Amino acid sequence: MNEAISLRSSSFARLPGKTLQRCPDSSCPAGGAAPAAPACAVRLVSDAPEPGRLPGAGCWLPWTRSWRWRLAIRRDQTRAEVPRAPRHEPVTERGAEREAAVAEECEEEAVCVIMCASVKYNIRGPALIPRMKTKHRIYYITLFSIVLLGLIATGMFQFWPHSIESSNEWNVEKRSVRDVPVVRLPADSPIPERGDLSCRMHTCFDVYRCGFNPKNKIKVYIYALKKYVDDFGVPVSNTISREYNELLTAISDSDYYTDDINRACLFVPSIDVLNQNTLRIKETAQALAQLSRWDRGTNHLLFNMLPGGPPDYNTALDVPRDRALLAGGGFSTWTYRQGYDVSIPVYSPLSAEVDLPEKGPGPRRYFLLSSQVGLHPEYREDVEALQVKHGESVLVLDKCTNLSEGVLSVRKRCHKHQVFDYPQVLQEATFCVVLRGARLGQAVLSDVLQAGCVPVVIADSYILPFSEVLDWKRASVVVPEEKMSDVYSILQSIPQRQIEEMQRQARWFWEAYFQSIKAIALATLQIINDRIYPYAAISYEEWNDPPAVKWGSVSNPLFLPLIPPQSQGFTAIVLTYDRVESLFRVITEVSKVPSLSKLLVVWNNQNKNPPEDSLWPKIRVPLKVVRTAENKLSNRFFPYDEIETEAVLAIDDDIIMLTSDELQFGYEVWREFPDRLVGYPGRLHLWDHEMNKWKYESEWTNEVSMVLTGAAFYHKYFNYLYTYKMPGDIKNWVDAHMNCEDIAMNFLVANVTGKAVIKVTPRKKFKCPECTAIDGLSLDQTHMVERSECINKFASVFGTMPLKVVEHRADPVLYKDDFPEKLKSFPNIGSL
Repeated sequence: MNEAISLRSSSFARLPGKTLQRCPDSSCPAGGAAPAAPACAVRLVSDAPEPGRLPGAGCWLPWTRSWRWRLAIRRDQTRAEVPRAPRHEPVTERGAEREAAVAEECEEEAVCVIMCASVKYNIRGPALIPRMKTKHRIYYITLFSIVLLGLIATGMFQFWPHSIESSNEWNVEKRSVRDVPVVRLPADSPIPERGDLSCRMHTCFDVYRCGFNPKNKIKVYIYALKKYVDDFGVPVSNTISREYNELLTAISDSDYYTDDINRACLFVPSIDVLNQNTLRIKETAQALAQLSRWDRGTNHLLFNMLPGGPPDYNTALDVPRDRALLAGGGFSTWTYRQGYDVSIPVYSPLSAEVDLPEKGPGPRRYFLLSSQVGLHPEYREDVEALQVKHGESVLVLDKCTNLSEGVLSVRKRCHKHQVFDYPQVLQEATFCVVLRGARLGQAVLSDVLQAGCVPVVIADSYILPFSEVLDWKRASVVVPEEKMSDVYSILQSIPQRQIEEMQRQARWFWEAYFQSIKAIALATLQIINDRIYPYAAISYEEWNDPPAVKWGSVSNPLFLPLIPPQSQGFTAIVLTYDRVESLFRVITEVSKVPSLSKLLVVWNNQNKNPPEDSLWPKIRVPLKVVRTAENKLSNRFFPYDEIETEAVLAIDDDIIMLTSDELQFGYEVWREFPDRLVGYPGRLHLWDHEMNKWKYESEWTNEVSMVLTGAAFYHKYFNYLYTYKMPGDIKNWVDAHMNCEDIAMNFLVANVTGKAVIKVTPRKKFKCPECTAIDGLSLDQTHMVERSECINKFASVFGTMPLKVVEHRADPVLYKDDFPEKLKSFPNIGSL
């Protein structure tokens, strides 16, 4: 037996003075209980026998648990050749005496220890799997149960509906300075540097703290409230104001909030600096420097509505703030850091106390009104001079001095001995003066907007609230202080229609951004969010356009390239009844347009067949005739399968005066504005104050709000919207009255996109010279009256007036220039 034996045991480390070597078969005495052919033989050489470890009779030692040897034996014998070792009984007292006698004989010889195990052999070798103790089995079962319960608990916390970040409720009690930690500010505490006027988002703001956010929203952390005191124990600030509490509550309830300071992109202190009048400048700055993540104010946002103090009243917060962003309520062009700070309004407490119902646009009792108290004497003289010059159309109010006891003076204004309720009186004026006071920012601006009165801002260098995103030209008039005496004539030059739009816009600005502290806070965070994630920023239209009527399944459909490819061309759709000669002339002219891809004729006469194929003009593009089942004007806007291009030209069968240059130029303009109606005949809607309703106007004016689809380009998706998503009964109304399908399309596109139409080329005359009053639908005497009724009907169904008025049109660049005709891309443009 010369098999190789591999032994692994930790027991030998505990047996000093012992070594292992191979035990030859002949060295093991015969007899005893030893097997005839032992499975393995190991010689344990020892200087002295070890008690309890002596071999039994015949030097064979029974298997004991204390020697845990794992044997891997390479043998060629098969499983049948491995004999099993006999089972030995435990050593008894009598057996021990016998073993001691045998030990004396084997003292000078090597002790043979033969481990005979019952092993199962296969071609890969033995598989010795020790049996696990009961106590070990219990231990592993317990450990597995604990791990399993931990996994179950983790899953419940992970997927159970809850909001960790919104669980921390902020309220006045939690922010009370009575139960918060006290922080003592030594007199020599560090003070931040004054605001760095050179700061911009790319120099003083760490955008890497914001990281990647799949929701494209910054995370804002609010510091825990602490009570700061000086060396004498005097508090640096009192309990935070109600307005600041509302502001922090709005942030903590929003999607921007996080209670994990390590995830925060922006930090908002719980130190109230809204009103500088209540601040200790130095100590407040020291408190800011104590914030754990201050780092020179990087990524910190401070809110302040009343900056400066007597006598100079600075236009920005005087507290040294280093690189911190400032949301301020009285910025001037000298202190405002463009693209870094945020100009916010001065909140008016009357917004929450007084409910002013919205008043419709239109002329009001007073043309111009001034309601501010405590004006500088020079400004007071100027507005009173306006009142003297223009009489009762101008009303100048001042503080009341003869009020009875218990009447709040802040809710009253007086003119001589006449008392007016404030801010209700603002709704009686078309324009309201907003003059600078000791501070540039004035709360009266919010009151004026709430009343739907157009603010006339007379405050040089004043940065209007949220001017970074709000288009104040649509809601206010800004007049330089030096032209204050001419303000009345300036306002009189504004068209009435524009005044009414400004009144609506002023009211909407208040509802969206001025109404509450919450609205101010969220608008501020949205502006900062748009800077950090510009690819997900809110568009100009979303900031400035009032929400229009929307339907659940309809949204802006134009998922197009910036400019659709020119190679695709457009499909011309001609709606006709039986004017065959005029129709053929239109087809011939339209076919000359280079970008024409297909021509589709909608034959709307069920009593007459279209001409034979041989009679139709021969053109270079496919010509398809579609016969309709009923004579409806809406058939021109059906989404026919034959329309394979994105651009559609809708043209009547009597529009024969348009040249190929005019049509090609109209298509090029549409490619740059694929979500607009781009057309040739322009029309306007007006408000009739005598009839108190909308009026349709076809006279030549400086303005346009509609283009007729008798000759207009648009995206084919609007055919689907017109056919399947037109609100109310507008489609049936059009088919029943055989009129106004073009006005309905103008309403639909303007409501979906929120954008104005584009009139192209100067041509204004589109009447067919050969057509008679019998042939021309639009020449009927009742036509204009019905068109006005259509506008009022559609405005009622839509719930708003979506049409936008513009004062421009698109002409070729070299249209009026004195250049040779061959240098012009579109030389054949008609003048009328």
